[in-house]
Amino acid sequence: MSITIKSEKEIELMRESGRILSIVLEELKQYIRPGLSTLDIDKKCREIIKSFDCTPSFLNYQGFPASLCVSINDEVVHGIPSKERILRDGDIVSLDGGVIYKGYHSDAARTIAVGEISKEAKQLIEVTEQSFYEGIKFAKQGHHLHEISEAIQNYVESFGYSVVRDLVGHGIGRKLHEEPQIPNFKQKRRGPKLEAGMTLAIEPMVNIGRYDVVWMEDDWTVVTADGTLSAHYENTVLITDGEPEILTLYR
Repeated sequence: MSITIKSEKEIELMRESGRILSIVLEELKQYIRPGLSTLDIDKKCREIIKSFDCTPSFLNYQGFPASLCVSINDEVVHGIPSKERILRDGDIVSLDGGVIYKGYHSDAARTIAVGEISKEAKQLIEVTEQSFYEGIKFAKQGHHLHEISEAIQNYVESFGYSVVRDLVGHGIGRKLHEEPQIPNFKQKRRGPKLEAGMTLAIEPMVNIGRYDVVWMEDDWTVVTADGTLSAHYENTVLITDGEPEILTLYR
């Protein structure tokens, strides 16, 4: 396994890519409301990214036809935007996107409430986000990668939820997906030792019910096998010689 260590110049480019993506997701969060189609959201995403003279990481990536993955309720990830798919009050919608800035990628996801949502859905969103923060307590030089994985799983399962097993996080940089793979659940081995300069896309995907998922006929959209709600939270993270730096956090 070859994990790239980024130079200071590369890190600066990734910081800017991450800053732009954080703005994109924050603006989309403010834009979300009942009655919008998922295609409306994708178009808005593309407009914002273009306003920064950047390119969407996801558009045409391995054939994906949109700039943003928009996944509703039991859709875990990779929902393809459509003019027929309309947001309704009480839905939760996961937005997963990326930006290419001067050749460097950022990647982040947020699950957002549409109007008034149930207490159960609200807690799922909160637990999913917090599980990321529990994981990155171990995203430090000298720790091992799978300490992050185990911390995420332990936190999620303490609420009776489950962590998706068929999809994982990843390294990121000049490519959207680089080594290493980053599971959100405990592994038999500790995984590689973390070093300053590594950049990781850490992304818990959490289901209220079982962790099993299935792929829809479009070969992209992943849904929970039991039809229960799912949430997604992701950031691009820089390993340093101290605390981790979240490159896609809106400030």
